[in-house]
Formats: sequence, C-alpha cells, structure tokens
Amino acid sequence: MANVKIADWATDKKERLSYYSYFLGQNAIYTMVTNFLTTYLLFQGLDPAKSGLVMLAVKVWDAVNDTIFGVIFDAVKFKSGKKYLPWLKVSTFFIPITTVLIYMIPRSSGETVKLIWFAVAYILWDTAYTLCDVPIYGIVTAMTERIDERTSLLSFKSIWGGLGGAVALVLGTVLVGEKVGLNFGVAAIAVSLIAFLTMLPVNYKVKERFNPETDEEFTIRRMFKYLFGNKYLLIYYFGFFIQGSLAVGPPLALFVSYYMFNNSQFSLIILALTVFPMLLAALFVPRILNHIDKMKLYLICTAFNIVFGLAIWFVGYQSMLVFAILSVLRSIPAAIVGVTMFMFTPDCAEYGLFKSGIDAKGITFAIQTFMAKITGALSGSLGLILLKFFEWKAVKAESFEELQRLAVVQSPKAMEGLWFIYSMVPVIGLIAAFVIWQFYKLRDKDVQIMADANTGRISREEALNSLGKNI
Repeated sequence: MANVKIADWATDKKERLSYYSYFLGQNAIYTMVTNFLTTYLLFQGLDPAKSGLVMLAVKVWDAVNDTIFGVIFDAVKFKSGKKYLPWLKVSTFFIPITTVLIYMIPRSSGETVKLIWFAVAYILWDTAYTLCDVPIYGIVTAMTERIDERTSLLSFKSIWGGLGGAVALVLGTVLVGEKVGLNFGVAAIAVSLIAFLTMLPVNYKVKERFNPETDEEFTIRRMFKYLFGNKYLLIYYFGFFIQGSLAVGPPLALFVSYYMFNNSQFSLIILALTVFPMLLAALFVPRILNHIDKMKLYLICTAFNIVFGLAIWFVGYQSMLVFAILSVLRSIPAAIVGVTMFMFTPDCAEYGLFKSGIDAKGITFAIQTFMAKITGALSGSLGLILLKFFEWKAVKAESFEELQRLAVVQSPKAMEGLWFIYSMVPVIGLIAAFVIWQFYKLRDKDVQIMADANTGRISREEALNSLGKNI
C-alpha cells in the first residue's frame, strides 16, 4: 500500500471525529449488553440453562430481522437521497432506550415473567442495533472511495470503540461491585446516556458523497446469487462465527474475578494494565498496514492469541501476577485483531460488486451485524449452558456486594468448570478460525483494483488483467 496522504482525503477532521465518536457510544452499549448480561441473568436467580436457551431463541428473530433489514436497506430510497444517515438518526434514540429496558427486569417477579421480560427487551434491543450497525459500517463506502482512507477510518474507529468499551466496563464493574453495590439498571442508564451523547454528532457532521445511483430491482433471488457468489464474505464470516461463538470468556470475567481471584474488581486491574499496550498497538495499525496485507497481519496476531491463551490455561489461576503478565502480553495481538476484524467487510462488498455486478452493501454489512450479534449471544448463552454441566449453584443478588453478604460458595467442580469455560473454550474457537481463514485469498491491492473498476476509474478488462490468479 502507498503511504497515506491525508491532504487528498475526502473527509475533514470534524467529520472523522464524529464518525469515531459514534463508535465510542455504540461499543459502550454493545459492551454493556454482551459483557454484563450473563452476570445480570445469573444474579436474577434464573436457571442458567433456561436463560441461555432464551438467548438462543431470540437469535431466531435476529436471523430474520437482519436479512429483512439488509433487503430493505438496499431497496429503500429516501427523498433526501441519503442511504445511511436516516437509519442512524432513528437508532441513535432507539438503542439507549432498549438497553435500559433489558436491565429493568422486576426483581420480585417470578421466573416466567423474568424470562418473558428479558426475551421481549432483548428482541427490541437486537432490532435497534440492526438499524445502526449496517449503516455506520456501510457509510464509510459513501464517505470516501479511497481504500487507504477507509482503512484509516476503520482503524481509528476501533480505538474509539475500545475506549467506549472500557468506559462501560469500568462503570458497570464499579457500580455493581462490592464497594458501591448499585444495581445493573443504574449502570445501564449511565452507559446509555454517554452513548446517546457520543452517537448524536454523526447525524450532523458525516457526509454521504459517493452513493451510486441504481434503479435495479433487488430481489431475494438476486440476494442469494450475490451471497453465494461472494466466497470471501462466506469464508471470513464462517471463521468469525466459530471464533466469536466460543469467545465465552468476557461474559464470565466478573465471576472469574470474584471466585478465582477473590475480588470482582480484579478485572479492572487487568483492564488498566492492558489499556496502554492495546491503544499503542491500535494506533500503529494504519502504519503497519502500509507494509503488510491486513489478512496476513490478522493471521499472525490470531496465532499469538492462541499461544498466550494456551499459556493462561496451562498456568491456571494460582498466581495473579503470572495471569496479569500473560493478559498484558495477549492484549497486544488481541488489540490488532480487534482493530482489523471488521475491515474485511468493505473489501468483501467491493469484491461482491465486482464479481456479480450487484451493489448489495446492505446485505454485506447485514451479515456483519448478524454475525456480531449472534456470536455475542451464543458466547453468552453457551457460557451459561456449560456452567449447568458443572453444577453451578444459582444465585439471586443485585450486586457483588450483596453476593458477598450472602456468602454463596460454589463447589470445586463448578470452579474448575468456570476456569475451563473462561480460558480454554475461546482458544478452541481461535484454532478452528485460524484454519478456516487460510482460505481467504483476497488481498488489499486486489481490493483497490476492484474499487477502481467499480467506480469506473479503470475498465473491467484492465482490472481482470491486474488481479491475482486466485481471485
């Protein structure tokens, strides 16, 4: 890749800042739901297996609404001529409201009422998140046609997204911890307010410059033709699905901190120790990608993730110091993976348009949204279901302060099961995904050639002559 020349970019500083800010709020919401929902449900005194099954059942609707929205997104034309911003304006209000609703289950109600409340609220949140995720990732293709500019936007948005996740983790962990003792409803309100304020500017600062004019009819038949012709989209997200579904560690982190290291706040110490190396790694990603293809970098960092994950499992939870050191080392490749993981979707969109002639960015980014949400739900539900097999004792509390007063003790089998689920199951997912991603052959230089052909800068014949043989 050529060196980045910011002076030639289409976007200005304020526009880029508002784009990054949106991800701070969006990821704060996503973290509030994916990282704390398992703990919250366990605090409700619900059967872990039942809660996990309700999560999975909601994903049936998720599969339907993501596909429907992808088709609607590609078909709907707003009078303003905008393709992405109208959806973002709706979701900016809808997402924070539904997030709070999830964490307002009436404590005094019975198990059936709690499960129904959770199911309805989770479906509403899931629908709201769909309305934002496709447009906010897809809009980068309308902001600029330059691959280097898109790469930079997607790199730095990940840093801001990481900051949003950190804000949610700190607020949630502190507010429900042993020292403060507030409930998850208060934490959800605080995180949602921050999210709303940081997501709002994108609706007024970001510009759509390069939306192609097309009158072609987008049908279900054409959708499937597009999907099954986009082999790299299918390969990448198949690996993503395996890895993400088995990423059961984060949803259980608070219980691991509380039971393995005797303090739920220990997870904050690990977060504090890993923030700097993670930010440093993320900041250098755009520069690194000037010299190495992003899939090659992605695979290298995935391999290091596997190595450090195996080391954490092998060492165990006997030493807080060793665990902390390994966690810090692992955070560096993990940060790079986190920054680059969604950079492949715009590439697959360009590939799909070039190969099929069908401009279906809505469907392409709907796949990304669907995979992000379903893996988040599966990882949370899988952790709950697996705990059931290790005889996890149900607890009913509002916070870890209350749990500490109740002095609920788990059996040695439950403790060993918790550690295995937390440390080893994610490694199994990484290994499987690493093998699958070996078949992803789409490279950055090829994507730029396809983007130039898709926008008419070069002819299709010129593009075909320049592309690699494996494409």
